[in-house]
Amino acid sequence: MSESDGGLEILTGEEEPRRNRPGSRRKEEPPAQKKSGLKNVIALIAVIAILIGGYVVVTKVMDRMGGAEDYSGSGTGTAEVTIPSGANGIQIARLLAEQDVVKSSEAFYQLSLTDARAQQIQPGTYTLRQQMSAEAALTALVDPSARVQAKFTVPEGARVGQIVEIIAKNTELETKDLEAALDDPASIGLPDYANGNPEGYLYPETYFVEPGDDAKAVLSRMVQQTLKVAKDLDIGTRAPALGLSGEEVLTVASILEYEGQKPEDYAKIARVLYNRIEQGMPLQLDSTVSYVSERKGDVWTTAEERANPSLYNTYQHQGLPPGPIGSPGQASIEAALNPADGPWLYFFAKKDGSVVYNEDFGKHNSDCQAEYGAGSCGG
Repeated sequence: MSESDGGLEILTGEEEPRRNRPGSRRKEEPPAQKKSGLKNVIALIAVIAILIGGYVVVTKVMDRMGGAEDYSGSGTGTAEVTIPSGANGIQIARLLAEQDVVKSSEAFYQLSLTDARAQQIQPGTYTLRQQMSAEAALTALVDPSARVQAKFTVPEGARVGQIVEIIAKNTELETKDLEAALDDPASIGLPDYANGNPEGYLYPETYFVEPGDDAKAVLSRMVQQTLKVAKDLDIGTRAPALGLSGEEVLTVASILEYEGQKPEDYAKIARVLYNRIEQGMPLQLDSTVSYVSERKGDVWTTAEERANPSLYNTYQHQGLPPGPIGSPGQASIEAALNPADGPWLYFFAKKDGSVVYNEDFGKHNSDCQAEYGAGSCGG
């Protein structure tokens, strides 16, 4: 006797059959009756299952034809219904019936079983009518215009202050609540390596705000999106290959958002930055200086601004600044992780947006002054 993986015992041997011997009273009967009885039981179970299944089908058909009460038409008045994440068809039907959107939960649920549109219903809050037919209610639930939500879009490179203004302008969230949430990094899921600074971790894209969402929930969603993109791009593995941390990759990417006017230039500018760091040269980036001075409209800086002792001043300090200077998008992060090949140490953007790259400072200076005039270009 042995045991199977599931712990069930299996017979491995077979007992030798008995033989008819002289003096035996009768021959051993084959187990025909046992097999026949088993077949009868199986057949009976099958018949019962068919009957039950048929009853269920007939019941559903009868309910659909006249059993489930349903309103007719598109309804009147208004009703606000919130469908939670993970709600199934029965739960949605009950929510609608409780708000008198549909006359019975059965009417909507039965429709959802046969109408593929029911699979498109998203969690959220919807403005519907009361006393709608199940068909009208389903049509409304898959119409984006029925969904109650605010929307805001954060552009690539946007900084925390700008992001707060965008959210407050486009939603009912107040500036003071957003700032309070930002002052509590743990409450919005900011990783420890951000050192409490949310700059660069509020991912730039379009967000929808549902009724009931507070400042912490919205900002947390933005931080989580940054971490998701970082994971999708495998920053944790690719950054060390460049001799950088994940935080430094985001910092480089945020610089590219300001130093490059076109995504196709990002990888080359990244190479200039890395070449300078490798040779021990200061980066001398106006974008990091203007971050400190809060200059708006351009990234050019004055001699006074460039004299600022801030660690973000890459004229005064070698290497990268201590953190991002804005929220980088996916294109700039990819460029920071995959810089172009080249010997360049200098670059500048022309008036038409194109970028000129040079290995020699003298050539860089002459090209830059030819575009902007004597004394306009530095290292």
